[in-house]
Amino acid sequence: MGILVLGCALALSFGASVSGQDQPRVLNRVKNSAAPESTAPRLETVPFVDAHVHLNDEAMQIELMRHYGAKRAVVFWGRNGDNGSVADAVRRRPDLFIGFASISPERRTHRKAWEDQDPALLEELDGLLATGQFKGIGEISAVHFPSPGFPEADYDPAGPMMSGIMALARKYRVPVLVHVESTRMRELTSLLVAFPDVNLIWAHGGYTPLFLARRMLERHPNLYYELSARTWPRHPRSPDYTILQDGRSIWPEWLELIETMPGRFIIGTDASHRSLESERMKFESVQAFLRQLSPATRERVAQANLLGLTEPRP
Repeated sequence: MGILVLGCALALSFGASVSGQDQPRVLNRVKNSAAPESTAPRLETVPFVDAHVHLNDEAMQIELMRHYGAKRAVVFWGRNGDNGSVADAVRRRPDLFIGFASISPERRTHRKAWEDQDPALLEELDGLLATGQFKGIGEISAVHFPSPGFPEADYDPAGPMMSGIMALARKYRVPVLVHVESTRMRELTSLLVAFPDVNLIWAHGGYTPLFLARRMLERHPNLYYELSARTWPRHPRSPDYTILQDGRSIWPEWLELIETMPGRFIIGTDASHRSLESERMKFESVQAFLRQLSPATRERVAQANLLGLTEPRP
């Protein structure tokens, strides 16, 4: 897994993808929203690859990446986009964006197909992956508690639709990013056992407590625990969703698990571009988290693990 270095040339390349009109506007928004300058020592910006971005505002996303050290990002649809708009963004900036294709049931157009277990939806995904424009599948919200913009979903993670998705991931040798809450551990376990050769990225780690995270990682070598939204100072849905003991410091037990299994964790922001203030919080929380890891673990969690899944060596 190659180690990429964020340098001046990459910083300059970020600006090239934003139009002449949009670039100053977005850049000023990011700069003007930053905290006032202080005499405190400047903290290191840790380069990372973002595993979880709902691409709703491309210009905002690019400027946030430039400002907070995100070298690349896994992007998939959000409320303002679809698989086509994701593919377009990847074509414009293949140096920044890693596209994932989704047929997730939170879309009204897809929910009935999930309820009917319609194979036509899997054929649609097959066609998207066949283009070669997508390096993964996701986010697939098979089991998702209700939240703003997301109606509750509760589809069997071991059922025909998820099994079909995993079969396509095996066919195209790509990872699957899946959102499954801790209420469906038995079915998720069955899926992992049935497809041991398919890498599954567990979005937010299912918001599981520590002992479940350890158990699932120990039992399933094809499972990767994705930490987006787990590094936020406070999660709006439940305060115990974060892995922080005081909004800043990682719980020692969580830190020990990550350091013990450094090849199994991936970082992300869960960016969605609803407001610049909320997005800054997400990116800043990732930086604060990564600074607490040992250098060797930091490199793997920040970028090497994810790049090894999306850009595997022949």
